[in-house]
Parts: sequence; structure tokens; C-alpha cells
Amino acid sequence: MKLTKLTLAAALLGATTLGAQAADLRIALQSDADVLDPDQSRTFVGRIVYTALCDKLVDITPDLEIIPQLATEWSFSEDGKQLTMELRDDVVFHDGTPFDAAAVAANIDRSQNLQESRRKSELSSVTGVEVLGSHVVRLDLTSPDATLMAQLADRAGMMVSPTAATQAGADFGLNPICSGPYKFKERVAQDRIVLEKFEDYYNADDFHFDTVSYLPIPDTTVRLANLQSGDIDMLERLAATDLAQAESDAGIQVASAVSLGYQGITINVANGDKADNPWGKDKRLRQALSLSLDREAINQVVFNGAFAAGNQPFPPTSPWYSKDFPVPARDVEQAKALLAEAGFPDGIDLEVQVPNTTIPLQLMQVVQSMASEAGIRISLVSKEFATLLSDQTAGDYTASQIGWSGRVDPDGNIHQFMTTDAGLNDSKYSNAKVDALLNTARTSNDQQVRKESYNAARAILNDEAPIVYLYHQTWIWALDSAISGFTPYPDGMIRLKGMKKEDG
Repeated sequence: MKLTKLTLAAALLGATTLGAQAADLRIALQSDADVLDPDQSRTFVGRIVYTALCDKLVDITPDLEIIPQLATEWSFSEDGKQLTMELRDDVVFHDGTPFDAAAVAANIDRSQNLQESRRKSELSSVTGVEVLGSHVVRLDLTSPDATLMAQLADRAGMMVSPTAATQAGADFGLNPICSGPYKFKERVAQDRIVLEKFEDYYNADDFHFDTVSYLPIPDTTVRLANLQSGDIDMLERLAATDLAQAESDAGIQVASAVSLGYQGITINVANGDKADNPWGKDKRLRQALSLSLDREAINQVVFNGAFAAGNQPFPPTSPWYSKDFPVPARDVEQAKALLAEAGFPDGIDLEVQVPNTTIPLQLMQVVQSMASEAGIRISLVSKEFATLLSDQTAGDYTASQIGWSGRVDPDGNIHQFMTTDAGLNDSKYSNAKVDALLNTARTSNDQQVRKESYNAARAILNDEAPIVYLYHQTWIWALDSAISGFTPYPDGMIRLKGMKKEDG
């Protein structure tokens, strides 16, 4: 398998000689992206591709400030129920369709009403869009929405060509047409996604590669070997265990940023027939699983201490983290007692699906060993990541090792996973009190009200445990030393503006 990947990457390199096609940037991804449609997609690596393909209404700085992208200015009404945005007037989509206020209205409508859209809950506060001028648009809201700008800095704010979207419908992702600095060229599933420079981009001079090739290489060792051999230029998510090796290589530079998100195990509590089992019905089993784990040891064993143990959707460094619920100490005896109380004194089986990449497999093997000491017999089902997500959406799982890259606003780490019928609530967890608390946090601009609402929701979720949180990672990138201009961001994205590769 390693030879296959290396040979493939070498073939791609050969196809881009040091002549006319010298400016090809080759980025190794941990997995393949899912559908390339901002309204339907949900993978982290897909968002990496979007940073080059699909511009958003607004973006963020490395310090998490909201800044202009397609929108140049914006303001809220005094009551917080109207958002007016002024738009760039020099932007076109990759198919030549002009970007204007009507295009924004069409995109919001698609995000809210496309049957397959996962953005519905993210834009649930928007009741209508008014075109006030060719490049001025107003979003009308049911109530103030403290999260909206952060949503518009992500997939909900990515603008696609209304012409192409109307023609393609749910198949838009087969040939995505946006307005970013690079346009879609080709895709071979599990092999590569290739974008080419869009010469009509308003800021094209700040982008220095003719093409960008995204290569899914699940094995961390193979990714690093490809970088060291020169077959790729950059990789995302360097394994913490490979950090010392990469830093000792003069041909490699390393960059890092603390992430906004989490990793954990999602339990199917109400999504179809596979939730009709003790794990879905009895919170004591989920509590026992959590208590069987030593999160600090997991961090040391799997990640050489580079990450942070976690038990919430927010990292311990976040102001939204609830100190009322610190990372629990491992308690195998209490875990056994909970199993016995639930009717399983001799232990119980649990099937967990896990991505077929190095780190998740290593993680779950450690979890498997720890849980076994409490009588929880975990069997692992390894799946390609897009398949895992598809099965999770369909409810074809009992438990799933999955995480979230994190969002600027805390709402993005919890609301769409924990509220009834939300777009990423694959476990179909539903609790009216949690819904009310998280909706209050979403609609208030008072930081104290929001914090109290999240803490109260955390008390319920900590008890019911539909997600067993495990750790918070640090993003680590490794790049060829000839690459300049890369800036690490806490969202884990790779922004190509200003990046260059020196000849030599």
C-alpha cells in the first residue's frame, strides 16, 4: 500500500515538471473529502478544499476576528433582527455568473430549502432576504442571533453559482462552481482533487500556484515519507508522534495552532433500528464507558502529550468551558457498578465504527484496552471516512469515533449536534430543556446569559452522554522548507493567499 501511494504521488509529480507547470502545490490530506457542495458537505478536509474553491461572505483572522471577504461592510439594526451587508462589485463565479445581492439571496434560499442541505439549522434565524440594491442585501431574523456572523464565515456563508446550482440541483457537488481563487478541474475518488487558478478572481495576483492538488493519504507515516521524498509539498495533521522526526529534518518546516474543536465517541441514541439497544436506551452504559477511560493517559500514549484531555465540546482553554465539569478521573470500579446496575454484571459488547486512518485506529485501540478492564468489550469496524459519515447520517451505527474541527462561536460546536432535528445530530438526541437552553444561548448577545445557558445544558448532557468526549487536538502542519507565506489558523484550514514555493 505504501508503494502504491508513493508511486501515485510520484506520477503526479512527473506530470507537473519543473517547466510550465512548476507552480503546482500538492497537499496531502488525512482522508478524502465528501461531496463538494457547501450545503451538503460535512468533512473537515472538504473545508480545506473550500478555502481555495469557495469564497464566503466573511472570513476570520488567526485571532478569530470576523473580517470581510465577499461582503465589505455589515451592520445590525438596533433590535438585532436585521443584518445589512454591502458586497464586492468585482466578483464573478467560475462560470461567469455575476456575484451580487440576488446571488446571496439565492444561496441563502438554497441553504435553507434544498432537501439535502445540512445548513438549515445554522441559518434557522433567517426568515427572509431582501435585495436592497445590486450589491446590498438585508437578512431578516426572527430574533437576534449571536452566532450568525460566525456561520457566514463558514459553509453557510460560502457562495455558489446560482446558475450552476439551479441546473445541477443535488448533483452540484460533481462539478462545483464557486467564486474562489481556484476553480474545480477534476476529481478521482480516493485519489485526488485538482483545482486550477481562476484568472478572473478579483485578487488573483495574491495566489501564486497554477494548480492545487489535494491527495488523500490516510497513513500518517506515508504522508510524512511523501513529504520527505519531495512527492508532496505539504501535509495537514502531522501525527504528534512524528513531530520530532519532522522537526529534525532540515528540508521540512512545522507549524501549529490550538484547535477549536474536539474528538469523541458519538452514541446512536435514537437514529433508527441500530439505536434500539442498551447503549442507545440506557445512559448508565454511556456513563460507564466515559468512566472507564483515562483521558490524560490517552493523550500521553497516543499523542505524546501534545493535545489536551477533554470532556466537553469546548477545549479547557476556551472561555466557554464549564469548570463545573472538569475532566473526570478514571474510575473502573464505578464503571463496573453502573454496568451491573444496568443489568450487565458480566459486561457488555459495543461496536464502534472508526475512520481507517492511523491516529483514530491507534486511539480506539487504547480506548478498547481501557474499556475492557471495566467489562466493555469494544469491537472496531474500520471505514473510509466518507463512508463512515454516510452510515452515521443514515443511523447505520451503534457508536462512532468522530470529532469536529471547531467553530469561532461556541454555538457551532454544540447546537447542530444536540438540538432536536439539527443538521449534524446523527444520534437523533432530543431533549426539550437542552433545546431551550441552546436556543437561548444562540439568540442572546449577553455573554453571561450565553455562558449560563451553556453550563446548564452541559449539566444535562454530561449526565445523558450522547457524545463521550475524549480530547482536543492541536493542528500540526508540515511543509517543504521552500514554501513561504503559510499562516496557521485555529480552524485548521490552509489559506493559500500569499503562499509561494521558492525555486531550487
